[in-house]
Amino acid sequence: MSEPEATAITLNGELFPISGDLALTTLLDRLGMRPGRVAVELNREIVPRADYPRTVIRVGDHLEIINFVGGG
Repeated sequence: MSEPEATAITLNGELFPISGDLALTTLLDRLGMRPGRVAVELNREIVPRADYPRTVIRVGDHLEIINFVGGG
């Protein structure tokens, strides 16, 4: 594994650096996303919203986050 991958996750298809295990809710906060307005897939599995607080993101994980935007 190359050095950048050793300290990163793949977030929506791009490398995103992290310094170790990270709570999903912490990651969403850092990204400025509200948990009630996103859908999260972790390693090809949908994460139920009720599980967000106890879901841990680890180096090497693959995430897809969809942010729902309202408008009118």
